[in-house]
Amino acid sequence: MARSINESGSSWVFPDGPLEEIASRCDVITAASLVGSCKFYHDSATQSVALPASQPFGMPCVLHTHQTEVPPAHNPFYRVHKFKQEGAQKDKQHDAKDRKGTLCQLTPLDRISSDAVIPDGGTGMWAGANGDWIALLGFPWNWELVNVYTGRRIPLPPISEFKSTPDKLVFESNDQHLQLLKIAICRVPTAASNYTSFSVLAIFNAAIAVLHCASSRWTVLDNQFLAYGYSDAIIHKGIVFAVTQTGEVYAWNQLSWGPLLISTAPIPPELDEQGRYNLGSWWLARSPDGSRLFLVHTWGVTDGRDYTGLVRILPAAATSEGRHGRTIRGYGKGLLGCEVYSMDTSQLMPPRPWRRIISLGSYSLFLGVNYPIIIPVEDGAEHDRPNMARSNSVYTSHHAVGLAYPPSPEICRFSLNSEDCTVGFQTNIRWTWRQVPLWLIPSFANARQWNLPSRHRLCRGGGDGHLEALTGDNIDLIAAHLDVTYTVRLAACSRELYDMISKDEGKMHHWDEPCLLMPPPAYWFDEHWDVARTSRLHDTVYDLVPLDHPRRSVALPFMHDRKWLGANGDWIAAADHHEWCLVNVYTERHIPLPSLPDSKIDHSSFSYQPAYSFNWGPAIDLLKIVICQVPTKGGRYADYKLIALFDKTIFYLEGGGDWRMLEALTPAPDYPNYCDAIELRGHVFAVDETDGSTYFWDTANENLMLPFVIPPPVVDDQQYAWFLAPSADGKRLMIILTVNKIGIANAEVPPDIPYAANGLQLRQYPPVATYVFELDPLSTARAGDFLWRQVNSLSDHSLFLGLNYPIIANLKKRESKAPDGTLVPFMRKNCVYTAYRNIRYNQYPKILRCNLQPDEGETVGVISLPKDGWDSVRQAAMWFKPALNIARSVLPLKKQ
Repeated sequence: MARSINESGSSWVFPDGPLEEIASRCDVITAASLVGSCKFYHDSATQSVALPASQPFGMPCVLHTHQTEVPPAHNPFYRVHKFKQEGAQKDKQHDAKDRKGTLCQLTPLDRISSDAVIPDGGTGMWAGANGDWIALLGFPWNWELVNVYTGRRIPLPPISEFKSTPDKLVFESNDQHLQLLKIAICRVPTAASNYTSFSVLAIFNAAIAVLHCASSRWTVLDNQFLAYGYSDAIIHKGIVFAVTQTGEVYAWNQLSWGPLLISTAPIPPELDEQGRYNLGSWWLARSPDGSRLFLVHTWGVTDGRDYTGLVRILPAAATSEGRHGRTIRGYGKGLLGCEVYSMDTSQLMPPRPWRRIISLGSYSLFLGVNYPIIIPVEDGAEHDRPNMARSNSVYTSHHAVGLAYPPSPEICRFSLNSEDCTVGFQTNIRWTWRQVPLWLIPSFANARQWNLPSRHRLCRGGGDGHLEALTGDNIDLIAAHLDVTYTVRLAACSRELYDMISKDEGKMHHWDEPCLLMPPPAYWFDEHWDVARTSRLHDTVYDLVPLDHPRRSVALPFMHDRKWLGANGDWIAAADHHEWCLVNVYTERHIPLPSLPDSKIDHSSFSYQPAYSFNWGPAIDLLKIVICQVPTKGGRYADYKLIALFDKTIFYLEGGGDWRMLEALTPAPDYPNYCDAIELRGHVFAVDETDGSTYFWDTANENLMLPFVIPPPVVDDQQYAWFLAPSADGKRLMIILTVNKIGIANAEVPPDIPYAANGLQLRQYPPVATYVFELDPLSTARAGDFLWRQVNSLSDHSLFLGLNYPIIANLKKRESKAPDGTLVPFMRKNCVYTAYRNIRYNQYPKILRCNLQPDEGETVGVISLPKDGWDSVRQAAMWFKPALNIARSVLPLKKQ
């Protein structure tokens, strides 16, 4: 694989090659769409060794509803995507209507489930699939074929002979109720036919309809001999074949004859005697070479109904084994079974007999609502256990849409090897899904056709990278599924990509806007830990939540088994059980930090605890690491300035040096009770939570003399939370104080107000006193007169305070108050936002917004995070401002 086209020496952009890096972080459908976007990616993907390891391309998978049911506000994939017309003239299949992506899951047989984002069908139901296409059912008569990779949609006409009902699966014809079972896509649309020629069958319980062109009419195939409902149908050698629920097979030649009963059910005597076939399903398929018709009968799978008078086969599992996040159950011989028959259909008058197939060789069949799939499957073993993917097997899923009860087991593997038992598993943990699981093989085999007639898109470009061959719609699609960090990496590849992403036409990212960096909701509530671990959410992917927009994900691989201690700009201070370090969020550059001096800190008694627990005379607790100055490339990443803020002492570090303790003249045990600190103009300032006194030291003095003490701006009996921040111009020191505890009479807790924009829970509390004061500390120190001046307005700015270095955001385009007096929009100017004050403080309520110029009776806005989840999360939410600047700083000087 070629590396990034970036020529500035920034190997962090895509160190393993752009295709593998992006595709591994996209869902599998988007990754396939990316492969088909240009010739470079297409050629690279066909030769890639790493790509199949990250995505289940070419593997039979079960496509089903996502098991976590993430609501739209929590779902980073629920994004508006505009499918743009490639040609100059619009086409009915590519209108200007916005489409949404639906987050689903693809479950390979022998791998962990992966995400799949397919074009949204609104309230549509999956009713069939074949290759790159699925059939979607809407109401009324809003049927269409949809390409899962390109989003191309082909509307299907209504069946004029049938009348719709309030149930989208039930129709009426001649006072007869018809239940739709599925749509069989027998021949898929292709670019060569301009997507106008195809063959589909609408299979009802008592009718079959066939359609060969979107502009033609459905043909209903009559059958005066039908005694039992249909079960399945396909087109084989131009003839329509249908099998009933009792195994009779009918055939129609649309040009000359039909229906013709070509056979009755070839049931073995032992099954016929026990009545087991009444509990089975009948399927039709084709042989691997397409020459013969297959008839498949599966029995023993139940669906929860009461089969009075029949011998009910209870599939009692003999064995159970957990694999790849699901439970595989094995069933003893005689409980479930499968027979496969073959017929040469070159002669149907009279028909030739069915021939029992005892082996499929290296092939396996995949049957369900999808069109039958028969492919070679390699046998293998994983840790001395047979794989679920086996040759000479028949795999089944649901046989129809809209089943009142799921089949049990839901996904079955019937082996034609007599010594193997049947195994099965469920796709979901409960039966609440409106979509029926179906078989789909993710693939980019047809990628060359996806871009036709714009063939130049696939063949464009030369040289090393060709990321510039991606058009705006490709970028929107990819950026909708990439996390924030890898979107920045994509933008760093070329100026064209940077320009497209920075415009952000899809409004998926909100650059330069303070957001909450926090663990995902699954770590707090709603999902069992095991479910969260098997889903996309894991301990290195966090949520980045804008205050008025949908949340995004942010991948931080370096945070595995680490705890963040502070942040500033693109850098995070983190610690594990061994060391402290600085890590760049986007480049993952790692800067280890020196240990605290042994003469000042006793490490030995706390060696079993993480690297933020120490002993210093009295026990001391680390509150946070303040990144006062971030490392830069110009300073060889050694020009950083840090403060290690403990509750009773402070250490200061400049890049390339050692930690220095900043001591205050306070006798034991009356140590200071520090709560915040910053560095400003070469001086370190720290505020004491007890009374608001501020200490400051001159860092230019190597001996770090005893500090000056600035008296607090307010002296009363009220308990305040104190914060320090620089002014917007960086010249003055600001001290911010809010009432430490807020609440209402009788300790009542106000109700949570769900915010649909980002899924957060908001609350309203009575107004609290919030003050901002400032002074020029150096001028007043020389004069010996420390006078704080109250700041009554931040003008177009707002302050974001907490574990992070203070953020002063320019919110000129924001209002300072809600027009209707409500809590939202939550992001406003002239406000003070406070989050977690340190890594240990489980404050409640968590995050406040206080207006410096509130109206009479205006309440305090609160973002409430679950209190019960603190013990398991242990990562304090903090403010973080995503930015593309780092991508721009490493771009090559010339356009690629």
